[in-house]
Formats: sequence, structure tokens, C-alpha cells
Amino acid sequence: MLRSIILTLGMILMIATSASGDSTKGNVSEQRFEKATFAGGCFWCMEPPFDKLDGVISTVSGYTGGTEENPTYEQVSAGKTGHLEAIDVTYDPAKVSYAQLLDVFWKNIDPTQNNGQFVDIGPQYRTAIFYRNEEQRRLALESRNRLQESRKFGKPIATEIRPAMTFYNAEDYHQDYYIKNPIRYKYYRWGSGRDRFLEESWGKKD
Repeated sequence: MLRSIILTLGMILMIATSASGDSTKGNVSEQRFEKATFAGGCFWCMEPPFDKLDGVISTVSGYTGGTEENPTYEQVSAGKTGHLEAIDVTYDPAKVSYAQLLDVFWKNIDPTQNNGQFVDIGPQYRTAIFYRNEEQRRLALESRNRLQESRKFGKPIATEIRPAMTFYNAEDYHQDYYIKNPIRYKYYRWGSGRDRFLEESWGKKD
């Protein structure tokens, strides 16, 4: 797997970088903030589009959807924990709506792939929206139905909509990977085929 090779080559550097990085990631006060949880395959690739949004306070990569407590990357990547790679988005609803977050989510995945995402194959890389309340559930279902009815992809939408479960933060070296290791990240992303698919589906992005 492409990402496994990149991880093997860069593990020492990633650990050293994360040790000197921002240790407060994900510890933002949430008094007026809300959370959204999305699984879109490789969590490295799902942080950047949300981090760019005005109103998003933080994104945290992690694991959710399974029953294994405190899973490690090695356990999840083996595909036997029931967990999916996911991101936890903390956002200010006064600046960005949940509907806007859903729009960003759909435009950064292949919603028709049911066995993973792009080169990452396995149940741990499937796509899902984990709703935290009835309003999120309603909006998620409506957005999925609109996408299905648009027949944009010509295939059924495979993305699941599921109730939120315990979210376990991934190891520090996974957090903000695209910032800490930009060359390795760009190489992985280019090789995964994600950007080619998104450009063909939605047009070239800024």
C-alpha cells in the first residue's frame, strides 16, 4: 500500500516533528462550538479541505465506528477493529453551517466506492457521516438523497450515515500530516488518484 511505504520511510522524522508540534490540537474550548465527524478514507487527505474553512476551529484525525477501545493505527489499518479512519471537526456554527461542511465532505471523496477510497482498500477506509444529533442526521440524509437523485456519478451512493460513536484520536504523527510532511503528503495524494477523481467530478480547484 502506497501510504504504508511512505509511513515506513518517514516514521522517525514524523515522530520527531510531532514532538515539537502543537500539543493542544483538539483541546479547544467548545463552549460555543459544535462537532462534526466524517470518514473519507485517508484522514491525511480529509483535514486540509476543512482546515481552509472560515469557522472551522480544529480538525483531528482518528478512528471511530468500531468496538475496539483505544485502537492503534496498526490495528485499524489491518481492517479488523470495525473502526474507520475519520476526522473530528470542531466548528463555530455562527460562521460555518453543518450543511456547508457536508458540501465540503461530498466534494472530497468518491461517494460511490464501497470497498475503501481510491488506492486504500478495506473496510477501514469506507466513507461515512457520523451524526451527533437529529438535526445532523436529517441534513446528512437530505444531502445524500440530493446527490443520489442528481445522478452525477451514475452509480449508487455508498456512503453510510451512522450515529456517532466514541472517537479515538490517532497518533500524534498523523495529526496535521500535510503540514508536517508536505512532500510525502503530496506524493501520496498524487499517487492515490484522489485529486484526479475530484477534478474530473467537480472541476479544478484553487
